[in-house]
Amino acid sequence: METMDTLELIRTFREVAARGGFSRAATALEVSKANVSKYVAELESRLGARLLNRSTRTVSLTDAGKLLLERSTPLLEMMALTRDELLHRSQEPSGRLRMTAPQGIGSVELPDLLADFMRRYPEVHISLKLSNRVLDMVEDGMDLALRIGITPDPNLIVRKLRQVNLVVCATPAYWQQHGRPSHPDELADHDALTLSLFGTHPEWRFKVNGKSHSVALRSRMDASDPIALLQMALQGMGVARLPQLMVQSHLDSGALQAVLVDHRQDDLWLYAAYTQRRHNSAALKALLAFIEERWKVE
Repeated sequence: METMDTLELIRTFREVAARGGFSRAATALEVSKANVSKYVAELESRLGARLLNRSTRTVSLTDAGKLLLERSTPLLEMMALTRDELLHRSQEPSGRLRMTAPQGIGSVELPDLLADFMRRYPEVHISLKLSNRVLDMVEDGMDLALRIGITPDPNLIVRKLRQVNLVVCATPAYWQQHGRPSHPDELADHDALTLSLFGTHPEWRFKVNGKSHSVALRSRMDASDPIALLQMALQGMGVARLPQLMVQSHLDSGALQAVLVDHRQDDLWLYAAYTQRRHNSAALKALLAFIEERWKVE
């Protein structure tokens, strides 16, 4: 006998109960009377209870049948509502999106982008988790991650958005007191302001003669949030290396001055990552398209 899920068997039973017989139910369901009878028998077998009293002319509900008919009504109504809502979400951007982003971008550029996106799609709700730690997207239930890095996780679907320029900078007064480095190695003698994720032995990577070159740092302060490092740099407490988008206004005003521009990395990218290609919600597709529209550099 053809295997059917329990909900489909319940729908068949309800049709028989509503129409008072197997023949009329078979006509409504556009299946054979024999199949309707088999499906009801299969449901009774699964539930271990007789649901219908049968005669040659009609059927009637047993007590177990009456209970199933009563209890299954809200269940099927909920399933229908859920199906309709899921179909709506697959076609029109709506529902909740859970995303993560680095604290620097999340504190500077991302709020403006999300505000414009939510104005365009008022049925979408955003849950944003700012963290410089790379989250497990499946374990943490994230739909989308914005990340800065070199080699993305091969298990994720990745869309490159734009290159990220990191700027080594400090106040003019700091450079005057400690000297402006002309080579990355000279940073080893400076007070560095570093991100906590780099640990107790932080390093910064540069390009020297076309090759990757790492410099071990003497960290004067580390913080989990680059905004704190920016504020400390503005106080003249040391040298920070931060995304250009965070410091550009301070560079323009002269509050900070950049060094070693010719040695900065050119392999860091801001990218969007998600876990699968198929059955993504309309909201996620819309957000990906919106981010690419605003930020992607061809």
